[in-house]
Amino acid sequence: MELRATDYETVDRTAIVTLSRPHRGNAWTGRMHAEYKHCIGQAESDPAVRVIVVTGAGSAFCVGGDSAALAGHADRGAYDDGLAAAGEPAPVPGTGERGEADRPVDPGYGISAEFDHQLAFHFGLSKPVIAAINGPAAGVGLALACFADIRFARPGAKLTTAHGKLNLPPEFGLSWLLPRHIGLTRAMDLLLSSRVFLTDEAHQLGLINQLHPADELLDRTLAYATELASSVSAGSLRASKRQAYLDLHRGVGDAVGTSLELLNEMMAEPDYRKGVEALREKRPPEF
Repeated sequence: MELRATDYETVDRTAIVTLSRPHRGNAWTGRMHAEYKHCIGQAESDPAVRVIVVTGAGSAFCVGGDSAALAGHADRGAYDDGLAAAGEPAPVPGTGERGEADRPVDPGYGISAEFDHQLAFHFGLSKPVIAAINGPAAGVGLALACFADIRFARPGAKLTTAHGKLNLPPEFGLSWLLPRHIGLTRAMDLLLSSRVFLTDEAHQLGLINQLHPADELLDRTLAYATELASSVSAGSLRASKRQAYLDLHRGVGDAVGTSLELLNEMMAEPDYRKGVEALREKRPPEF
């Protein structure tokens, strides 16, 4: 796919996916949506990639849905994801669904039916996703950041759920995500008010893991990604992520049972032997 609204590159064992419409604050469009999935799929299928970093070009992360697209939704009186115009298969008439024969391969799908939805597919990925929030994130932009596993940000960047000022519901699962990230009471404040809050407050709430100056943000994020890729096996990264998100949808008994099954399976793998050898020799593992 030709990339017009995103950029993709790899650094060491990290894939960097950049939302790249800086003249529009990296506002989300159908084209960007399709390209983003393509880039994530490319990183997911590349065995050389261990970690995925998502950021924005210029001074914004993603200011939400493009205003021109929002105006188009208002004119139509309904939502249009714009993916047909972006090269995605058109919906099957009368169903709103795209034909299975023409449906593109979706990254993260097939792990759990709960994850086989827009943006929720992040939970089915085998590789950690880190959001480097370099500027404002609103609506779908905030949701995208919240679907990442870890969030780093620059201080003073504006965040908002945005939907309440547009007579819309919380977008792309924010009503599910925010209570789990920061607790129901705090989430309800952000969801009901759609107020602007800064990354500094988000850090205090626990939504942001680390704050770094704007000129250091990407480098510090990549350093963290490199540490993950070098010190933790790919199998453990995958298992940790899968267990965490699957366990949000099941009981503790299932969580314990699965962990014991994986323990037996993974102890038979070469990376377990490498880890034990490194532990005994008091040196970093070589995964």
